[in-house]
Amino acid sequence: MEGFGVHTSMWTMSWDQEGCETAVAKAQHYGMDFLEIALLDPLSVDATHSRRVLEAAQMRAVCSLGLPEAVWASRNPDGAVEFLAVALDTCAAMGVEALTGVVYGGIGERSGLPPTQNELDNVADALTRAAKYARSLGLLFGIEPVNRYETHLLNTGWQAVDMIERIGADNMFVHLDTYHMNIEEKGIAQGIIDAREHLRYIHLSESDRGTPGMGTIAWDEIFAGLRAVGFRGGLAMESFINMPPEISSGLSVWRPVASGEREVMESGLPFLRNKAMQYRLI
Repeated sequence: MEGFGVHTSMWTMSWDQEGCETAVAKAQHYGMDFLEIALLDPLSVDATHSRRVLEAAQMRAVCSLGLPEAVWASRNPDGAVEFLAVALDTCAAMGVEALTGVVYGGIGERSGLPPTQNELDNVADALTRAAKYARSLGLLFGIEPVNRYETHLLNTGWQAVDMIERIGADNMFVHLDTYHMNIEEKGIAQGIIDAREHLRYIHLSESDRGTPGMGTIAWDEIFAGLRAVGFRGGLAMESFINMPPEISSGLSVWRPVASGEREVMESGLPFLRNKAMQYRLI
């Protein structure tokens, strides 16, 4: 999980055969090191086809997801484990390196109150079992804290660290996201400092989730923080271009955040790569 990657929402949110072939070809064209595949419906994926296409292109990959409401871990840990087991089996069959994202809950999961001890216990129980199963498959397993408007469970780097250290699984890692950090952390790079040894993956996302370098994210602080902790994980650009209504609703993306693929890939991507080179991360 090293180098530069891109979230498949740049080209598709449907990981069917056509979506797979399109995203892999585009990622090759732009010289990406890996793809982050939105694994929204693990049962529908043709894992054999995906593996064949990824291997033919020598394209590494990770998968990410959020849990459907029926199996939110805070109130249905057994259901969460069952869903995550299917997703992990799909990941293994595809030959990807990790499953990450909001694996502890759903986008838009808010009770209106702080998380209860019972909710956190249920999440820890589900993640403990899922991480153990991921390890048996040779997979890494990440958790991504997201902002207060998308969940009430894990919002900051230190909360993700607390959960991982409670579980104690050596294949678990923290997955940060600059969009969420910009909302939740005391300083834009604070989550990086707090997560340090657990940090293996980061979404490089602009303040409006559009084109990196065309918003208000303090990118020098982000890259200086990554350099300071000796980061050697995956740098994944996440800009939302192709969002189906059910996803854009959960993320509150109500208007175009970029003019299209060309703006993001030909302006945003070089901006991020130049920053990474400036801070000697690549």
